[in-house]
Amino acid sequence: MSTPTEEPAWKQRAVERSTQAAKRRAEQRVERFLDAAQAIMADKGTTDFTVQEVVDRSKQSLRSFYQHFDGKNELLLALFEDAMSKSAEQLRTAAAEHSDPLARLKVAVRTLFENSRPDPVALRLLVSHPDEMRVANAPLLALFTELMTDLEEAGVLREGFEPRRVAALTVQTVMFNAQSGGHTGSHPITADEIWDFCAQGFTLS
Repeated sequence: MSTPTEEPAWKQRAVERSTQAAKRRAEQRVERFLDAAQAIMADKGTTDFTVQEVVDRSKQSLRSFYQHFDGKNELLLALFEDAMSKSAEQLRTAAAEHSDPLARLKVAVRTLFENSRPDPVALRLLVSHPDEMRVANAPLLALFTELMTDLEEAGVLREGFEPRRVAALTVQTVMFNAQSGGHTGSHPITADEIWDFCAQGFTLS
């Protein structure tokens, strides 16, 4: 029985370059679809758009769209994931300006609440695509877990509290109140109220 021979190095390099080029082209097409959707939402002030509008705005084909997304909901999930990633970086930068771990967390909580607004699309996706939304929220959860771990190491986090679980509860509390109408009404919830509520829950009394 003959032993299979390994492909020549030049051939492996050629295949790898081809694969990398195809990946870059796919990433560029995806970015164009995302940019088109964001531009449409900025123009309309709503997510009430069609896939065809996104295709036309991106100057790409419908076939290309469905090669990368299975429909509008997956496109919205991609937009939400991108937004959460950017939000996490913004919060990280703002928190880094403070040396005290509790002050860093306070900035992150208040900024997250102030930057989040009622979003029926996000709430709908949370119900219809919970697993994908957990993935989208991963950057925020990672950041808040780091901040809670800093509290634990400083001896401020309540005994028996696990940083990741407390981080998840905090992010969910802040975002749910912000996105379900906390900013509206005759007596809107303030960022300070959200912070006081969360802080009394996870810090030592």
